[in-house]
Amino acid sequence: MRHDHLTNLAWSGSTGAGYRAYDRAHTVYATPAEASLHLSADARFRGDDARLNPEQLLVAAASSCQLLSFLAVAAAAGIDIRSYEDRAIGTMDLTDSPARVGRIVLSPIIGVPAGTDREAVLHALETAHERCFIANSLTSEITIDATVTETVTETVTER
Repeated sequence: MRHDHLTNLAWSGSTGAGYRAYDRAHTVYATPAEASLHLSADARFRGDDARLNPEQLLVAAASSCQLLSFLAVAAAAGIDIRSYEDRAIGTMDLTDSPARVGRIVLSPIIGVPAGTDREAVLHALETAHERCFIANSLTSEITIDATVTETVTETVTER
């Protein structure tokens, strides 16, 4: 079965005054989603650092796909996941030819109830990485440096 993912991108301006002069701001949207993304180049490439850039979106896509794949694998395995936060970093080395985001490090902190089998969580995380559509689409090295923590459950007493 095939899935197509359509996006639309719009930019207007002029490159007539050369590389330093044109506006890098553009808009991306993907119907049927109502939200649009207002993007630019990275500030180091003369973009607007108040806007997201394509490199950030690439890292965010890898992080989001890992989360969604992990939640699916954990749920199917009966593992109760209570929280997941990730601080992902993509590294672009401009001395590489061609220049590319060559490495992405995902650093999820995964909250689980007390008594959860930590090894089962890590196994689910690795299985999810193997199944992640975005990771499988990239040539970048993707590393996962996970932390599994027990979450504190508050006890509610009736009065």
